[in-house]
Amino acid sequence: MKRHLTALLALVAGLLALPAPAYASPAAATATAETPATGQVLSPTPYMGWNTYYAFGGDPTEAEIKSTADFLVTSGLRDAGYQYVWIDGNWAAPTPRSAAGDLTPNPAQFPNGLSPLVDYIHSKGLKAGIYTDAGPYIPGKCGLGSHGYYQRDADQFAAWKFDAVKVDYLCGIAADLDPETVYTEFAQALRNNAGKRPMIFNLCNPVTSPDWGNYPEEQQSTYSWSYAPKIAQSWRTYTDVGFVDEIKFKDVLRNYDANARHPEAAGPGHFNDPDYLGPEHGMSDEEFRTQMTLWSVAAAPLIIGSDVTKLGKTSLSTLSDPDVLAINQDPAVVQAVRVGPAGTTETWVKRLANGDRAVVLLNRGESPATLTTKASSLGLTGDRFTLKNAWTNQVTESAGTISAAVPAHGAALIRVGRATGTPGVPHVVAGLPQLTQVGGDTVPAGTAPLVAGGDQARVEVTVRNDGAQPVFTPRVDLAVPAGWTAGPIGNAPKLLDSNRSATFAFTVTLPAGAAPGNVTLTATTSYEVTGKKRLRQETSTAIVVAPAAPDGDVALSHHQWISATSGWMSPTVDLSVGGWSPISMLGQVHPTGIGVASPSTIRYYLGDRCTRLTATVGIDDAVRNVGPEGGTSTFQVIGDGKVLFDSGVLTREDTRQADVDLTGVRVLDLVVGDAGDGGYNDRANWAGLDATC
Repeated sequence: MKRHLTALLALVAGLLALPAPAYASPAAATATAETPATGQVLSPTPYMGWNTYYAFGGDPTEAEIKSTADFLVTSGLRDAGYQYVWIDGNWAAPTPRSAAGDLTPNPAQFPNGLSPLVDYIHSKGLKAGIYTDAGPYIPGKCGLGSHGYYQRDADQFAAWKFDAVKVDYLCGIAADLDPETVYTEFAQALRNNAGKRPMIFNLCNPVTSPDWGNYPEEQQSTYSWSYAPKIAQSWRTYTDVGFVDEIKFKDVLRNYDANARHPEAAGPGHFNDPDYLGPEHGMSDEEFRTQMTLWSVAAAPLIIGSDVTKLGKTSLSTLSDPDVLAINQDPAVVQAVRVGPAGTTETWVKRLANGDRAVVLLNRGESPATLTTKASSLGLTGDRFTLKNAWTNQVTESAGTISAAVPAHGAALIRVGRATGTPGVPHVVAGLPQLTQVGGDTVPAGTAPLVAGGDQARVEVTVRNDGAQPVFTPRVDLAVPAGWTAGPIGNAPKLLDSNRSATFAFTVTLPAGAAPGNVTLTATTSYEVTGKKRLRQETSTAIVVAPAAPDGDVALSHHQWISATSGWMSPTVDLSVGGWSPISMLGQVHPTGIGVASPSTIRYYLGDRCTRLTATVGIDDAVRNVGPEGGTSTFQVIGDGKVLFDSGVLTREDTRQADVDLTGVRVLDLVVGDAGDGGYNDRANWAGLDATC
């Protein structure tokens, strides 16, 4: 353990201080997986491509794969670097091996076999990947495995002319194998394939505790970093990032954090793998842009998990942004590390081959924020720095402070280098409109922006100048939806000096009949720079207009919520999460309520209209049909940021009665936590939820 800590500290020091254009991690100093024919490192920078699993789930077909290959070409994704077309699980026949022992594709899905399909992929200037498992085929339990056939299967994949192999561990864990042993054996077979064909080895052990149950450390994905760099081009660092058709932002952050534990393991030719990219699989455009930002600075393989033929222009543009991809493909292959503490807002930095830094200002929270760091904190010296926003292409100059206005669940990605020559345009940060008060009450920090019909709110836009020169006559104009009004408070300053900020405030009034839903407030910030025309920046914040408050005695589960999340699947009204059974706890069935999986937050607008809430909370009886593991949660009722009820830790043998005073509460949150042991088997219920309003 001491050796690993020493390596990590050395990496951080090297990242922040050394000007050298390349980096060799401790793992890179050992043997790496090489091509059997030439000995050269396969894929020196993170490989890129597409995989069938999240896109099509089970049973991918020849037609689907050909269509995707065609689209990768016509859309420009191939030329952007997405070269690998990867066939994931469920490609084999129901009996996966022939009588001779060869793996056999399912003729219903691949009527022409795999070899012609691989030839087709190659004809498009693309490369082909295939899937197997390190464990044995176990009928009825595990559908495809190579254990006992490693060399035969490696030879077969080479004969089919595949360029990459993903090796899962579902069969391996079912057979209780040691992953380091079997993966090392498979890697040797792959390197020694009869065709001497170079093939990337993606070591994919997704087993984690407590997500999968309790497993020894050496069987988990979080242990792969200790041996995988010597035998594979990439290795999974945590469990799956989501489910088919459902990749959530919270799980993206979870996988990124796990992936960040051992940056010293990454280097040219071998990469930590936090799993696939998930555009339009449940995340907003902003959230997916954040995933793309984080995966890029992590030097992670960029494998698209969605059906690319159905992606919109925004997703395709995000996937192919050249400045972002250049950071991912930087030849030094240094993985970003966090600078400063973990929290709702964070700074991450990646040293690039030419000495520049790629800086991520990450906002995990629910409200917009202006985030700041210093060039000196990134290991840079000097008094002038060029900043290029990788997403907007804006190029500015800073005197040493690096700031960005970052939306909720957003991330700024800025390339920072030493400035030379004629001074550039000052780095001015136009803040996103921030809801700070509603009806005279301060909005709790980190709270998602929320208003209701008839409200009067205060909105602020903070503008800061990080440049060495002042800017003059700064001004902010705020655009609001039709029927709303926005009036400025106070006067604008005549100039904004270096390293100074100014806050522009507005009173925003909603009509009584404002329709519920999402609306956008847009601020246009303008200012003059010596020798330049008047410059403008436009920033926007989405806020929620709440539905009408409940009236009378109501089952709150039947009232429209503002938002609702669940650890897996979605919250289910009057049923256990998933919708498969009635809400039941300790043998008692409850006709009304909400079923969720931890972690979960359900938000309601009460508008100071309600006085009491009663509910029964606990773990659903459905977990008894799954197994004894997990099934622990905590329940909190939170009014306007204050905890009104806390259940403590509940197991499947406990329930609690909640009787909560709601007097004066405007916004109500029902929060379920995982009790600190992960969300495995945490099917939690809010039963009753009877409100008096």
